[in-house]
Amino acid sequence: MKIFCIGRNYVNHAKELKNPIPKQPLVFTKPITALLTKDKPFYYPAFSTDIHFEAELVLKMSRHGRHIDEKFAYKYYDEIAVGIDLTARDVQQNLKEKGHPWDIAKGFDGSGPISEFVPIDNLKDKENIKFSLTQNGEQKQIGFSKDMIFSFNILIAHLSKYFTLQKGDYIYTGTPEGVGPVAIGDKLEVFLEDETMLKCEIK
Repeated sequence: MKIFCIGRNYVNHAKELKNPIPKQPLVFTKPITALLTKDKPFYYPAFSTDIHFEAELVLKMSRHGRHIDEKFAYKYYDEIAVGIDLTARDVQQNLKEKGHPWDIAKGFDGSGPISEFVPIDNLKDKENIKFSLTQNGEQKQIGFSKDMIFSFNILIAHLSKYFTLQKGDYIYTGTPEGVGPVAIGDKLEVFLEDETMLKCEIK
């Protein structure tokens, strides 16, 4: 199982971090040990003082594929979840300044809280999927899949040029604007449409 993540896939998020708009998907990965399931708490690591939340839609591959044509990519997924890409922003900034990969800023243990998956066909509007995040009951992020720079199908076609995509692989598809820091005691909640799908307490 592989966990792919896409950076800067919403224009306003790229702008809020003063990053350029990507010309092609910005891909990074997380190890399986990053996953945090069943609403388990996240324990703030000692190596950072600036952990940020980033709410995302997460696809799960339903079949194997390689060199997938964009127009056929929809056949390779049928379930979706919400997740949080927890990011050690201070560590990431230091790595970026040195031109180093982001692995330790994005892939540390517990950095990928994720909900259960649900069938995409069950959603009210699967062409424009709404999701949002609250922090201690206050809405911080709201996103719509139509606002992605690179759609689900583009992402799958792009990834499959370089990697054999396997049944069960995850794709964190990027976060909208509104990301921010977490503190011990915070309670994060992520919604798919208007239904709570994921809760995560910071400890």
